Amino acid sequence: MNDSSDTVFSTPSSEKPLSGVVVVSLEQAVAAPLATRHLADFGARVVKIERPDGGDFAREYDHVMSGQSAYFVWLNRSKESVTMDVKNEEGRAALERLISKADVFVQNLAPGAAARLGLDYESLHHLHPGLIVCDISGYGAGGPYAHRRAYDMLIQCEAGLVSVTGTPEAPAKVGISVVDIAAGMHASSGILAALVERSRTGCGVHVQVSLFDSIIDWMGQPLYATAATGRNPARTGARHGTIAPYGPFKVSGGECVQLAIQNNREWTRLCEEVLSRPDLVCDSRFSTNAERVANVEELTAIIEAAFENRSSTEVRAALDKALIANAALNTVRDVLDHPQLTQRDRWEDVASPGGTLHLLRPPIDVGGRTCSLGPVPGLGEHTRDVLSELGYCNDDIDDLVKRGVV
Repeated sequence: MNDSSDTVFSTPSSEKPLSGVVVVSLEQAVAAPLATRHLADFGARVVKIERPDGGDFAREYDHVMSGQSAYFVWLNRSKESVTMDVKNEEGRAALERLISKADVFVQNLAPGAAARLGLDYESLHHLHPGLIVCDISGYGAGGPYAHRRAYDMLIQCEAGLVSVTGTPEAPAKVGISVVDIAAGMHASSGILAALVERSRTGCGVHVQVSLFDSIIDWMGQPLYATAATGRNPARTGARHGTIAPYGPFKVSGGECVQLAIQNNREWTRLCEEVLSRPDLVCDSRFSTNAERVANVEELTAIIEAAFENRSSTEVRAALDKALIANAALNTVRDVLDHPQLTQRDRWEDVASPGGTLHLLRPPIDVGGRTCSLGPVPGLGEHTRDVLSELGYCNDDIDDLVKRGVV
């Protein structure tokens, strides 16, 4: 997609939507790697820049996947790994040469680090007007928190997410890196929008995404509700805080079935066809969703009394027949063998330095095309090839390797 006549990169023929787009990413951890992984899934060539002395620190979070980190495997398939000491003058010169051939540059370094390296948007835009620059930060540019270090759990706390998650007795963080994921998703969509704009104007733009702003956007409902009422939301465990019945209900044998009612039509069907309690439809305690939420403890007791002598299989069959949404409370181990994944061929074998891995396919099909996955790269696996493409001879590369520059 880069229009420069002296572009050295050659992208293999592909029908993927972003075929021909070159992305250079000075990235680590989760947010930026997730953003660029989405771009790689869509066909972009993603060159991941890593430190020569260990690389992306997410490589060392654990070693559970054939000696590799589950985080790293999840986030870095289909990329090329190039090692560069960007604090070294020669390393930075190699990176700048690489960026000059790119369509997109992404970075999520510590606050102020990119500017100190001359990799801020203003500097890069002056040299490469068509380059899209995406900066992913903790708290965004400006404001009293701009220079604070930020990690997923800390941002969950600052944004109020932990305060609405957990049980009435104890708050809890979300069990996945939801803040990083939110930022990565916003960054990838921002980059896609910037590519569309550049196709019209020919000019690159500055895409800025922060972890804090990303999860604050996802906190919209509790923020707006609290602003309107002056009341902090209650923690409700696996139940919904503002819809009822919506959550887990005990059945025989100590199991639970999850069910969700979204409107009064569904509430009527639940009462008449599943609970055999048509009298509840017009009961003033439960006639509207607001009343059901206000009387949720009484409601839960009534539903569980109706389920106490019925197995989870029986209850779910009755809910299905009445067209009431329901689900099993699966463990992660259960999900690995979920029939919706296995019967739809959602797993794919992918090469890695530690051997073949069984990974999930991307969740988006474009034009009926399912993206195939590229290998998980070893640290610096593509350094020589990329430097050769940039015009470095073998002797120069050997010298840079020997001195730890790459």
